Amino acid sequence: MSTSRTIICLLRNDLRLHDNEVFHWAQTNADHIIPLYCLDPRHFLGTANYNLPCTGPFRLRFLLDSIQDLRTSLLNRGSTLVVRQGQPEEVVGNLIKQLGTVSAVAFHEEVAPEDQNVEKGLRDVCSQMKVKVQTFWGSTLYHRDDLPFNHLSRLPDVYTQFRMAVESQGRVRPVLPTPDQLKPLPAGSVVEEGPIPSLEDLDQIEALREPRSAFPCSGGESHALARLKHYFWDTDAVATYKETRNGLIGVDYSTKFSPWLALGCISPRYIYQQIKKYELERTANQSTYWVIFELLWRDYFKFVGAKYGTKMFDIKGLQDKSIPWKKDMNLFNMWKEGRTGVPFVDANMRELALTGFMSNRGRQNVASFLTKDLGLDWRMGAEWFQYLLVDHDISSNYGNWLYSAGIGNDPRENRKFNMIKQGLDYDSNGDYVRLWVPELQAIPGGDVHSPWTLSSASLSHAQVSLDETYPSPIVKAPEWSRHVNKNPTGARPSARGKKGPSHTLKQHKDRGIDFYYSRSKNL
Repeated sequence: MSTSRTIICLLRNDLRLHDNEVFHWAQTNADHIIPLYCLDPRHFLGTANYNLPCTGPFRLRFLLDSIQDLRTSLLNRGSTLVVRQGQPEEVVGNLIKQLGTVSAVAFHEEVAPEDQNVEKGLRDVCSQMKVKVQTFWGSTLYHRDDLPFNHLSRLPDVYTQFRMAVESQGRVRPVLPTPDQLKPLPAGSVVEEGPIPSLEDLDQIEALREPRSAFPCSGGESHALARLKHYFWDTDAVATYKETRNGLIGVDYSTKFSPWLALGCISPRYIYQQIKKYELERTANQSTYWVIFELLWRDYFKFVGAKYGTKMFDIKGLQDKSIPWKKDMNLFNMWKEGRTGVPFVDANMRELALTGFMSNRGRQNVASFLTKDLGLDWRMGAEWFQYLLVDHDISSNYGNWLYSAGIGNDPRENRKFNMIKQGLDYDSNGDYVRLWVPELQAIPGGDVHSPWTLSSASLSHAQVSLDETYPSPIVKAPEWSRHVNKNPTGARPSARGKKGPSHTLKQHKDRGIDFYYSRSKNL
C-alpha cells in the first residue's frame, strides 16, 4: 500500500487562493496539503543601517488581516491555514519530523536577500530529510522565464528599454483557476492550526484608525478582489486613472492595489486579465493602459532586485557613485515628523506617520527633498518607509529610493523636484496641506505652500507665528523663489492649470509606480 503524500505549502508574499501555482501544483500531486504561514521573528528586528523597526503597526495589522482572511477562505474549502511563530526553515523541519509523511515542500521564490537566505535554509533542511523542494515564480506580471533576455544579467538598466522589450516580445501567462475545494490536512493529524497573534502579542501598539486616510482598507484576498470590482466595474474609476493618479485626497484617485500586491493578496496577472476584459466590454484608453504601465514598473524593480542583489542596499547604489551623504539625525527627525517648515513635505510625512500610506506624488517629493535638498543618506528615508508603509515591497521601495537619489535606474542626471512648484501643480488650492497641517488652515489658497513669504499682517490674520506655531523652512532652495507669490492675494491657479500636468504615452518624465511609490508609484 502506497504512503499518503503530504505537501507543505509555505506561504509568504502570496496570501491568496486565486492564481496561486503553489496550491495549483499541490492539488494535483498530494493527498494532503498543509498550508503554512510563519511569522518570522527576523521581520521584527531593526533595519540594517539605522535600526528602525522593519515592520510597523500599519503593515503588521494589514498582514494579520490578510492571514485571517486566507484562513477563512481555506476553511470554506475544507482546509485551514496553519500559523506558527518562528523561522520557516525550523518550523518546516519540525513538521517534517512530526508527520513523517511529507513528500514535498512548495513555495514561491522571492528576490530579497533575506528571503533567499530562508529559501537556502529550507533547501538544506529538506535535503537532509530527503524531502523534495518544489518552487515557483508568481509575484510579477511577466514570468521570469518569459522575459526576452537570455539572462537577468542582461536586463536593461533603463525602464523604457525593458518595457518596450517585454511589451513587444513577452507574453502574460493565463490566470490559474481558484480551487473549489482544497485537499485536507492529514487525517487524524496532530498538526494544530495555531492562533493568529494580535499586535499586542507581537509587541506592537494598535494603530489608531485615521478618518482622513486615503487607504482605510483591510488586508486579505477578499478585500483586494472587492477593491478591484469597485474600481473597475462598479465605478469605472479605472477609465480616468491616468488623469487622477497624481491625486492626494480620497480613496479613488488611484487603484490602491499596492498593499494587496505587496503581500500577494491579489495577482498582477489577475489585474491584467480584468483590465483586458474591461477594455473589451467597456473602454480601452490611456488610463487602462497606464495601470499595466505601473504593473510593469513593479515588475521591473523585482527584476532589478534579482539582478543586483545586495547592491540595491549599498550606499553607492547601482551606479557605484560616491556621494557625501549627511547623517544628521536632527534633520532626519524633522523630516520624518513633518516639521521641515515646507508645508507640502510636512503634509505628506504626517499622512504617512498617521496612516501608513502616502500618494505616489508625495513619495517622489519627500524622497527628493531628503536626498537633494537636505543631502541626507537615502537609506534613512528607505528604512523609514520600510517601517511605516502599509504597501512596503522591498524591491520597489529601495529601487525607487535609488532612483530618487540619482544612483539607481534613472538615466537623467541631477533629477530634483521643486517643492513649491510641485505643491502648486498638484495641490493648487492648498486643500491637501490644510488637511494634514491644521496649524495652517487659515492661510487661503496656494499661499499655504510658502507661509514664510507672507506679510506679518497676513500671518497674524491666519493666526500663524513662524517658529512658534509652525517652523520656518529648515532649508530653502533658490529655485523656489520663481514660484512663490510676491503679492499674495489668496487662491491662485496651478502653474500648469488646476488639473495638474498633462501626459501622453510618450511622456515618462514623471513616471510612477502606483503600486508602491507603490515606494511604488501609486497603483
